[in-house]
Amino acid sequence: MIRFNNDYNRGAFDCILKALADTNTTSYPGYGEDEWCDKAEQIIKGLIGRDDSMIKFIPGATQANYVVVAAALSPVQSVIAADTGHINCHEAASIENTGHKILALPNTDGKISAAQIEACAAEYYDNAKPEYLTEPKMVYISFPTEQGTLYTKRELCDISAVCKKYGMYLFVDGARMGYGLGSDKNDLTLCDFAMLSDVFYIGGTKCGALFGEALVINAEDIKYRFKAYMKQNGAVLAKGWLMGLQFATMLENGDYFEKTKRADELAMQIKEAFEQKKVPFWVESFTNQQFVILSDEQKKTLAEKYYFEEMEREKEGTVVRFCTSWATKQEEVDALVLDISKLV
Repeated sequence: MIRFNNDYNRGAFDCILKALADTNTTSYPGYGEDEWCDKAEQIIKGLIGRDDSMIKFIPGATQANYVVVAAALSPVQSVIAADTGHINCHEAASIENTGHKILALPNTDGKISAAQIEACAAEYYDNAKPEYLTEPKMVYISFPTEQGTLYTKRELCDISAVCKKYGMYLFVDGARMGYGLGSDKNDLTLCDFAMLSDVFYIGGTKCGALFGEALVINAEDIKYRFKAYMKQNGAVLAKGWLMGLQFATMLENGDYFEKTKRADELAMQIKEAFEQKKVPFWVESFTNQQFVILSDEQKKTLAEKYYFEEMEREKEGTVVRFCTSWATKQEEVDALVLDISKLV
Protein backbone atom coordinates (compact mmCIF):
# COMPACT_ATOMS: atom_id res chain seq x y z
CA MET A 1 0.00 0.00 0.00
CA ILE A 2 1.21 3.48 -0.91
CA ARG A 3 0.25 6.37 1.33
CA PHE A 4 -1.15 9.56 -0.19
CA ASN A 5 -3.39 10.29 2.79
CA ASN A 6 -1.29 13.06 4.38
CA ASP A 7 2.10 14.78 4.35
CA TYR A 8 3.34 13.73 7.79
CA ASN A 9 3.41 9.94 7.50
CA ARG A 10 7.20 9.56 7.27
CA GLY A 11 10.18 10.58 9.36
CA ALA A 12 12.39 13.46 8.29
CA PHE A 13 14.96 14.67 5.79
CA ASP A 14 18.14 12.58 5.74
CA CYS A 15 20.15 15.70 6.55
CA ILE A 16 18.18 16.11 9.78
CA LEU A 17 18.63 12.50 10.83
CA LYS A 18 22.35 12.76 10.15
CA ALA A 19 22.67 16.00 12.13
CA LEU A 20 20.77 14.46 15.05
CA ALA A 21 23.02 11.40 14.99
CA ASP A 22 26.18 13.49 14.74
CA THR A 23 25.20 15.56 17.79
CA ASN A 24 23.51 12.82 19.79
CA THR A 25 26.10 12.74 22.59
CA THR A 26 26.61 16.51 22.73
CA SER A 27 25.02 18.24 25.70
CA TYR A 28 23.10 21.50 25.35
CA PRO A 29 21.24 23.98 27.55
CA GLY A 30 17.52 23.29 27.83
CA TYR A 31 14.30 25.03 26.86
CA GLY A 32 15.53 26.54 23.61
CA GLU A 33 18.40 28.52 25.13
CA ASP A 34 21.04 26.85 22.97
CA GLU A 35 23.30 27.49 19.99
CA TRP A 36 21.14 25.53 17.54
CA CYS A 37 18.05 27.65 18.26
CA ASP A 38 20.23 30.76 18.03
CA LYS A 39 21.57 29.64 14.66
CA ALA A 40 18.12 28.78 13.31
CA GLU A 41 16.84 32.14 14.53
CA GLN A 42 19.53 34.00 12.60
CA ILE A 43 18.91 31.96 9.45
CA ILE A 44 15.18 32.69 9.61
CA LYS A 45 15.77 36.40 10.21
CA GLY A 46 17.95 36.42 7.11
CA LEU A 47 15.26 34.68 5.06
CA ILE A 48 12.48 37.04 6.16
CA GLY A 49 14.56 40.20 5.90
CA ARG A 50 13.81 41.35 9.45
CA ASP A 51 16.10 41.45 12.44
CA ASP A 52 13.45 42.66 14.87
CA SER A 53 11.19 39.59 14.72
CA MET A 54 10.96 37.21 17.64
CA ILE A 55 11.52 33.57 16.64
CA LYS A 56 10.18 30.78 18.85
CA PHE A 57 10.08 27.04 18.18
CA ILE A 58 6.94 25.14 19.13
CA PRO A 59 6.49 21.34 18.90
CA GLY A 60 3.24 21.34 16.88
CA ALA A 61 0.92 23.50 14.80
CA THR A 62 -2.14 23.23 17.05
CA GLN A 63 0.03 24.37 19.95
CA ALA A 64 1.32 27.26 17.84
CA ASN A 65 -2.23 28.32 17.02
CA TYR A 66 -3.63 28.32 20.51
CA VAL A 67 -0.54 29.79 22.20
CA VAL A 68 -0.58 32.75 19.79
CA VAL A 69 -4.27 33.36 20.41
CA ALA A 70 -3.84 33.01 24.17
CA ALA A 71 -0.93 35.46 24.19
CA ALA A 72 -2.47 38.04 21.86
CA LEU A 73 -6.08 38.37 22.97
CA SER A 74 -7.96 39.38 26.07
CA PRO A 75 -10.84 37.14 27.25
CA VAL A 76 -13.43 39.37 25.54
CA GLN A 77 -11.78 39.34 22.12
CA SER A 78 -12.38 36.93 19.25
CA VAL A 79 -10.76 35.51 16.09
CA ILE A 80 -12.07 35.86 12.54
CA ALA A 81 -11.41 32.74 10.44
CA ALA A 82 -12.77 30.81 7.48
CA ASP A 83 -15.39 28.25 8.44
CA THR A 84 -13.01 25.63 7.00
CA GLY A 85 -10.03 26.99 8.95
CA HIS A 86 -7.95 24.49 10.90
CA ILE A 87 -8.74 26.17 14.21
CA ASN A 88 -12.46 25.88 13.46
CA CYS A 89 -12.60 22.29 12.22
CA HIS A 90 -9.60 20.23 13.30
CA GLU A 91 -8.47 21.27 16.75
CA ALA A 92 -11.16 20.03 19.16
CA ALA A 93 -12.09 23.59 20.19
CA SER A 94 -8.53 24.45 21.22
CA ILE A 95 -9.17 28.15 20.61
CA GLU A 96 -12.43 28.05 22.55
CA ASN A 97 -10.51 26.28 25.31
CA THR A 98 -8.32 29.39 25.65
CA GLY A 99 -11.51 31.35 26.28
CA HIS A 100 -11.91 32.94 22.87
CA LYS A 101 -14.69 32.84 20.31
CA ILE A 102 -14.14 32.10 16.61
CA LEU A 103 -16.12 34.25 14.18
CA ALA A 104 -16.37 31.83 11.25
CA LEU A 105 -16.91 33.32 7.79
CA PRO A 106 -18.08 31.29 4.77
CA ASN A 107 -15.11 30.26 2.63
CA THR A 108 -14.57 30.28 -1.11
CA ASP A 109 -12.21 27.42 -1.94
CA GLY A 110 -10.86 27.62 1.60
CA LYS A 111 -10.22 31.37 1.52
CA ILE A 112 -11.88 34.45 3.00
CA SER A 113 -11.66 37.89 1.41
CA ALA A 114 -10.69 41.31 2.68
CA ALA A 115 -14.26 42.45 1.96
CA GLN A 116 -15.70 39.71 4.18
CA ILE A 117 -13.27 40.52 6.97
CA GLU A 118 -14.00 44.24 6.73
CA ALA A 119 -17.75 43.64 6.88
CA CYS A 120 -17.33 41.50 9.99
CA ALA A 121 -15.05 44.03 11.67
CA ALA A 122 -17.17 47.03 10.66
CA GLU A 123 -20.26 45.47 12.16
CA TYR A 124 -18.58 45.70 15.54
CA TYR A 125 -16.27 48.71 15.30
CA ASP A 126 -18.41 51.05 13.20
CA ASN A 127 -21.82 50.40 14.70
CA ALA A 128 -21.34 50.89 18.46
CA LYS A 129 -22.08 47.27 19.23
CA PRO A 130 -23.02 46.39 22.83
CA GLU A 131 -20.20 45.51 25.21
CA TYR A 132 -21.54 42.00 25.73
CA LEU A 133 -20.36 41.03 22.24
CA THR A 134 -16.77 39.92 21.66
CA GLU A 135 -14.39 42.27 19.87
CA PRO A 136 -12.87 40.83 16.67
CA LYS A 137 -9.17 41.37 17.30
CA MET A 138 -7.38 38.79 15.14
CA VAL A 139 -7.74 37.41 11.62
CA TYR A 140 -6.52 33.84 11.13
CA ILE A 141 -5.77 32.46 7.66
CA SER A 142 -3.79 29.46 6.44
CA PHE A 143 -1.20 29.35 3.68
CA PRO A 144 -1.93 27.11 1.91
CA THR A 145 -5.55 26.71 3.01
CA GLU A 146 -7.17 23.47 4.09
CA GLN A 147 -8.21 23.06 0.44
CA GLY A 148 -4.65 23.48 -0.81
CA THR A 149 -5.43 26.89 -2.32
CA LEU A 150 -3.21 29.97 -2.14
CA TYR A 151 -3.70 33.59 -1.18
CA THR A 152 -2.11 35.95 -3.68
CA LYS A 153 0.10 38.85 -2.66
CA ARG A 154 -2.70 41.23 -3.62
CA GLU A 155 -5.18 39.37 -1.44
CA LEU A 156 -2.77 39.30 1.50
CA CYS A 157 -2.04 43.02 1.10
CA ASP A 158 -5.77 43.78 1.12
CA ILE A 159 -6.39 41.64 4.19
CA SER A 160 -3.43 43.23 5.97
CA ALA A 161 -4.79 46.69 5.18
CA VAL A 162 -8.18 45.82 6.72
CA CYS A 163 -6.46 44.47 9.82
CA LYS A 164 -4.46 47.69 10.20
CA LYS A 165 -7.57 49.80 9.67
CA TYR A 166 -9.37 48.15 12.58
CA GLY A 167 -6.36 47.43 14.80
CA MET A 168 -6.62 43.66 14.36
CA TYR A 169 -3.73 41.19 14.29
CA LEU A 170 -3.11 39.13 11.15
CA PHE A 171 -2.01 35.59 11.97
CA VAL A 172 -0.94 33.20 9.18
CA ASP A 173 -0.92 29.46 9.88
CA GLY A 174 2.01 28.13 7.86
CA ALA A 175 1.87 24.45 8.76
CA ARG A 176 2.29 23.71 5.03
CA MET A 177 4.26 26.87 4.24
CA GLY A 178 6.88 25.00 2.20
CA TYR A 179 4.27 23.60 -0.17
CA GLY A 180 2.70 27.03 -0.59
CA LEU A 181 5.99 28.74 -1.36
CA GLY A 182 6.93 25.97 -3.79
CA SER A 183 3.84 26.20 -5.96
CA ASP A 184 4.27 27.55 -9.49
CA LYS A 185 1.17 29.69 -8.86
CA ASN A 186 2.57 31.35 -5.74
CA ASP A 187 3.68 34.99 -5.80
CA LEU A 188 4.43 35.41 -2.06
CA THR A 189 7.76 35.20 -0.25
CA LEU A 190 8.74 34.81 3.39
CA CYS A 191 9.67 38.49 3.33
CA ASP A 192 6.10 39.31 2.28
CA PHE A 193 4.67 37.37 5.21
CA ALA A 194 7.09 39.11 7.57
CA MET A 195 6.03 42.51 6.24
CA LEU A 196 2.28 41.94 6.03
CA SER A 197 1.46 39.78 9.06
CA ASP A 198 1.79 40.21 12.81
CA VAL A 199 2.53 36.53 13.36
CA PHE A 200 3.16 33.61 11.02
CA TYR A 201 4.98 30.34 11.16
CA ILE A 202 7.19 28.18 8.99
CA GLY A 203 5.81 24.68 9.36
CA GLY A 204 8.24 21.84 9.95
CA THR A 205 6.13 18.83 10.95
CA LYS A 206 4.48 18.50 7.53
CA CYS A 207 7.44 19.82 5.56
CA GLY A 208 10.37 17.53 6.35
CA ALA A 209 11.09 17.84 10.07
CA LEU A 210 10.38 15.16 12.64
CA PHE A 211 8.31 17.79 14.44
CA GLY A 212 8.27 21.50 15.14
CA GLU A 213 7.07 24.86 13.83
CA ALA A 214 9.11 28.07 13.66
CA LEU A 215 6.96 30.93 14.90
CA VAL A 216 7.78 34.43 13.65
CA ILE A 217 6.33 37.19 15.84
CA ASN A 218 6.41 40.72 14.44
CA ALA A 219 3.89 42.57 16.65
CA GLU A 220 5.69 44.10 19.63
CA ASP A 221 2.85 43.64 22.11
CA ILE A 222 2.54 39.92 21.31
CA LYS A 223 6.25 39.44 22.02
CA TYR A 224 5.81 40.53 25.64
CA ARG A 225 6.24 37.48 27.91
CA PHE A 226 5.41 35.20 25.01
CA LYS A 227 7.54 32.39 26.37
CA ALA A 228 5.51 32.48 29.57
CA TYR A 229 2.39 31.76 27.51
CA MET A 230 4.28 28.95 25.79
CA LYS A 231 5.20 27.44 29.14
CA GLN A 232 1.70 27.81 30.57
CA ASN A 233 0.28 25.99 27.56
CA GLY A 234 2.81 23.14 27.49
CA ALA A 235 4.64 24.35 24.40
CA VAL A 236 8.19 24.75 25.76
CA LEU A 237 10.23 21.66 24.92
CA ALA A 238 12.96 20.83 27.45
CA LYS A 239 15.13 19.48 24.62
CA GLY A 240 14.50 22.60 22.58
CA TRP A 241 17.70 22.24 20.57
CA LEU A 242 16.08 19.36 18.68
CA MET A 243 13.85 21.88 16.90
CA GLY A 244 16.56 24.48 16.41
CA LEU A 245 18.87 21.88 14.88
CA GLN A 246 16.20 20.70 12.47
CA PHE A 247 15.29 24.16 11.21
CA ALA A 248 18.90 25.32 10.99
CA THR A 249 19.84 22.22 8.99
CA MET A 250 16.99 22.09 6.48
CA LEU A 251 16.78 25.84 5.92
CA GLU A 252 20.51 26.35 5.53
CA ASN A 253 21.02 23.55 2.99
CA GLY A 254 17.82 24.36 1.07
CA ASP A 255 16.09 21.00 1.51
CA TYR A 256 13.04 22.72 3.01
CA PHE A 257 12.39 24.65 -0.18
CA GLU A 258 13.64 22.15 -2.77
CA LYS A 259 11.87 19.06 -1.49
CA THR A 260 8.54 20.74 -0.79
CA LYS A 261 8.61 22.25 -4.28
CA ARG A 262 9.25 18.75 -5.65
CA ALA A 263 6.18 17.52 -3.76
CA ASP A 264 4.11 20.16 -5.55
CA GLU A 265 5.52 19.07 -8.91
CA LEU A 266 4.55 15.46 -8.19
CA ALA A 267 1.08 16.58 -7.15
CA MET A 268 0.72 18.34 -10.51
CA GLN A 269 1.42 15.01 -12.24
CA ILE A 270 -1.44 13.48 -10.25
CA LYS A 271 -3.63 16.48 -11.06
CA GLU A 272 -2.94 16.08 -14.78
CA ALA A 273 -3.77 12.36 -14.64
CA PHE A 274 -7.17 13.07 -13.10
CA GLU A 275 -7.78 15.85 -15.62
CA GLN A 276 -7.03 13.56 -18.55
CA LYS A 277 -9.42 10.98 -17.11
CA LYS A 278 -12.03 13.73 -16.66
CA VAL A 279 -12.41 12.98 -12.96
CA PRO A 280 -14.04 16.10 -11.44
CA PHE A 281 -12.15 18.23 -8.94
CA TRP A 282 -13.77 19.43 -5.73
CA VAL A 283 -11.47 22.46 -5.70
CA GLU A 284 -8.59 23.46 -7.97
CA SER A 285 -5.35 23.29 -6.01
CA PHE A 286 -1.82 23.92 -7.21
CA THR A 287 -0.08 22.65 -4.10
CA ASN A 288 0.58 19.18 -2.69
CA GLN A 289 -3.07 18.50 -1.82
CA GLN A 290 -5.39 17.35 -4.62
CA PHE A 291 -9.13 16.97 -4.03
CA VAL A 292 -11.19 14.93 -6.50
CA ILE A 293 -14.66 13.43 -6.56
CA LEU A 294 -14.55 9.67 -7.14
CA SER A 295 -17.40 7.35 -7.96
CA ASP A 296 -17.87 4.43 -5.59
CA GLU A 297 -16.25 2.07 -8.09
CA GLN A 298 -13.29 4.38 -8.69
CA LYS A 299 -12.77 4.82 -4.97
CA LYS A 300 -12.90 1.06 -4.38
CA THR A 301 -10.40 0.40 -7.18
CA LEU A 302 -7.83 2.93 -5.99
CA ALA A 303 -8.25 1.91 -2.35
CA GLU A 304 -6.86 -1.52 -3.21
CA LYS A 305 -3.36 -0.04 -3.58
CA TYR A 306 -3.42 3.44 -2.05
CA TYR A 307 -4.29 5.19 1.18
CA PHE A 308 -6.09 8.50 0.67
CA GLU A 309 -8.33 10.61 2.85
CA GLU A 310 -12.09 10.60 2.41
CA MET A 311 -13.53 14.06 3.00
CA GLU A 312 -17.26 14.22 2.39
CA ARG A 313 -20.05 12.82 0.29
CA GLU A 314 -21.23 14.71 -2.77
CA LYS A 315 -24.03 14.00 -5.23
CA GLU A 316 -21.48 12.80 -7.82
CA GLY A 317 -19.52 10.63 -5.39
CA THR A 318 -17.01 10.97 -2.55
CA VAL A 319 -14.57 13.84 -2.16
CA VAL A 320 -11.13 12.40 -1.47
CA ARG A 321 -7.71 13.96 -0.93
CA PHE A 322 -4.47 12.72 -2.45
CA CYS A 323 -1.53 14.34 -0.70
CA THR A 324 2.10 14.26 -1.73
CA SER A 325 4.95 15.12 0.62
CA TRP A 326 8.66 15.81 0.75
CA ALA A 327 9.15 12.01 0.89
CA THR A 328 6.92 11.01 -2.04
CA LYS A 329 8.82 9.06 -4.69
CA GLN A 330 8.46 9.40 -8.45
CA GLU A 331 7.74 5.68 -8.80
CA GLU A 332 4.84 5.99 -6.34
CA VAL A 333 3.31 8.77 -8.40
CA ASP A 334 3.97 6.85 -11.64
CA ALA A 335 2.05 3.87 -10.25
CA LEU A 336 -0.88 6.06 -9.21
CA VAL A 337 -0.95 7.89 -12.55
CA LEU A 338 -1.06 4.57 -14.37
CA ASP A 339 -3.92 3.30 -12.21
CA ILE A 340 -5.84 6.54 -12.67
CA SER A 341 -5.57 6.08 -16.44
CA LYS A 342 -7.24 2.67 -16.07
CA LEU A 343 -10.26 3.93 -14.13
CA VAL A 344 -13.69 3.48 -15.65
